[in-house]
Amino acid sequence: MNTPQLTTYDHALLLLNQREHACAEVAAKLKQKGHSEEDIDNVIKQLKELNYLNDERFAEIYVRSKANRSLGPTRIRQELIQKGLSNEIAKNALEEAECDWYELAKDAKIRKFGEQPPQDFKEKSRQMRHLQYRGFDYDQIQYAMS
Repeated sequence: MNTPQLTTYDHALLLLNQREHACAEVAAKLKQKGHSEEDIDNVIKQLKELNYLNDERFAEIYVRSKANRSLGPTRIRQELIQKGLSNEIAKNALEEAECDWYELAKDAKIRKFGEQPPQDFKEKSRQMRHLQYRGFDYDQIQYAMS
């Protein structure tokens, strides 16, 4: 039985039906499905006009989601840029997020290592590397370790 070919627009709607996406993500996935650049550009433009596709909204949701998973602002910004968002949109989304990054770093440290301070330099280094990997900056890590 032959299934009908989905249009570029239909494919894009299927993607957006699952979760929010950045414009660059949708474009890349549509290109992967074999749609032409011209069709992709037209569909992206149309979806933006309908406000089905909005990079600022995507960034806001993404920041909230990742902050809830105890990731820091450095890592979140890096991931947003990898998803094709501009540095400006990523920066704005992080600034507008109602997160106390210092407390988030402290919570991440406690969740992983407990409330006791590290017993030696090696353990302290390990805990600090963990927080750095999660995307917290030096000041946030120092706050979490104190």
